Amino acid sequence: MKAEPLIVGWSHLPFGKFDALEPEDMIAQSARGALDHAGVDAALVDSVHVGMFNGGFVYQDFPSTLVFNAIPELRYASTVRCENACATGSAAVYSALDAVRSGRSKVAFVIGVEKMNGLPTAQVGEILQKCSYAKEEAGVPGGFAGIFGTIAQAYFERYGDQSDALAAIAAKNHRNGTANPYAHMRRDFGFDFCRTPSEKNPFVAGPLKRTDCSLISDGAAALVIAAADSAQGARRGIGFRASVQVSDYLPLSRRDRTEFAGARRAWQRGLEEARVTLDDLALVETHDCFTVAELLEYEAMGLAKPGEGARVILDGVSARDGRLPVNPSGGLKSKGHPIGATGVSMHVMAAMQLAGEAGDMQIANAAMAGVFNMGGAAVTNYLSILERQF
Repeated sequence: MKAEPLIVGWSHLPFGKFDALEPEDMIAQSARGALDHAGVDAALVDSVHVGMFNGGFVYQDFPSTLVFNAIPELRYASTVRCENACATGSAAVYSALDAVRSGRSKVAFVIGVEKMNGLPTAQVGEILQKCSYAKEEAGVPGGFAGIFGTIAQAYFERYGDQSDALAAIAAKNHRNGTANPYAHMRRDFGFDFCRTPSEKNPFVAGPLKRTDCSLISDGAAALVIAAADSAQGARRGIGFRASVQVSDYLPLSRRDRTEFAGARRAWQRGLEEARVTLDDLALVETHDCFTVAELLEYEAMGLAKPGEGARVILDGVSARDGRLPVNPSGGLKSKGHPIGATGVSMHVMAAMQLAGEAGDMQIANAAMAGVFNMGGAAVTNYLSILERQF
């Protein structure tokens, strides 16, 4: 009988631009914080799962044992570094889940980290664009913003101008982010600023403006995941009703870019595995690397039919006080998107809500939450449904 994994503690550093912090520093800070929050002795950790994309952001690679330098008690634990584009953090989470379910680990430690701001913005864009299909997409102007600009343009051509919806998504997430002490950008820009092209909010790629794009951020987050029979004395336990990964073609030319088919399949499988519907969820943390991504994810999760995702935001369904709050943390749009940390961060944000530890972000009576994290343009798709056990 496989062990049931529970999240028993976490840590989340503020995201932002930190010239003085190296990945090793962020790993150490987040690791200590998570162990303290969980009340777990480092000597009891069986495995360490590090999510770090890197791709050339920093010289230091092979980060899986760096945490030993700060916490020597972890020495001799098994370690692994995971990478799966913008879903790198969730890959590390799922690696830990596999270790616990298999019985190889009683206590697994997940750390997601990225240092992006040590390079000029153009070079960061070049590194990230390697997560596209290089043979066909490496030359798309504007990097990943350019790629998602083509997605937005194709959607606009099929279903009409969605600029109001994109601006409303940006405004919602920035408004939500003002309540998140870990967010990179804690500023409520309002709908009008996000909707109107200006010197401070120019078009970046296709119909996408600056406010439609997530931030280049540094940061780290960590989780302690324990087998249920090893978590008897834990202060809290957040379980996984579902944990699903679905992957799709890398080339956009082989897919309909106006829908996230892999994301839709992940949501369908996840809800079926959890034996729940969207109505059972108190909130969703979803991957809004660009506002058009959140729009398409409304449709993928089943909140709207294809081409009708705009109604979800314009009718207030995804608002903090709506039927299904989406990104009450502010999402990647406000919180920031340090690649390796993002998936871990999203799980931390949802776990905080379910434990009643989300502070000003708290959604009342949150008992179950969805987390959707993707790599590339919905190429690899992770869907977790979390539920508080105690």
